[in-house]
Amino acid sequence: MMKHWLMSENRMFFNFSFFKIDPKWRWMADLAKEESAKEVEQVIKNSKVKCRTYSTLGIRDDAEFLLWFAADSVEEIQNVVSKIYTTVFGKYIIPSHVYLSSTRPSIYAKMGRTISFVAGDEAKKYVIVYPFIKTREWYLLPLEQRKKMMDEHIDVGHKFPQVMLNTTYSFGIHDEDFMLAFESDDLHVFQDLIMELRETQVSRYVAQDTPMIVCVKKDIVPLIASLG
Repeated sequence: MMKHWLMSENRMFFNFSFFKIDPKWRWMADLAKEESAKEVEQVIKNSKVKCRTYSTLGIRDDAEFLLWFAADSVEEIQNVVSKIYTTVFGKYIIPSHVYLSSTRPSIYAKMGRTISFVAGDEAKKYVIVYPFIKTREWYLLPLEQRKKMMDEHIDVGHKFPQVMLNTTYSFGIHDEDFMLAFESDDLHVFQDLIMELRETQVSRYVAQDTPMIVCVKKDIVPLIASLG
């Protein structure tokens, strides 16, 4: 079944930071770019936060890479981002989308599991990230009615064991209700899942589920090298 990963113990903050690169970066000497990439790598390794890095190069016109952070506090995330900005590479990056969320137990899922990213599981080839907002009408429905509709929604997910869902919550700390991060090694399978989810009862209560951003897993040094 599709694994719906939840945080049942210590709650953590997630940050999805998308960036564009200043075209002037591509005019720098290759050696300087290589040294700066290693500098950024060390900043991330020496930080107290978990970080995954992804490329969106050629897939979006509003972002070229993603830094996905998980930390015990928002201050720890701010600290590592601040240090990245002090690197040579940091002088050439511009944030385009930034999202904040936190882990918490779901009131709908029958089983709770640790989010794969936090657990240290190996990342899949792709992560598809998007903000998710439900209508006010959804929250005014009786809980049991919502649970029944969510059971249908979850059952659809069980048909796609190749897809792992990281659900985190943005209520009160950012503009959306949730941040969803689907991990998959096959984008076609993910697309099939989304098309089936569109036909569930829950979908009528979706107010927003864009931008939907496909990201390709890439370690930070080769990621920076790919930017030209």
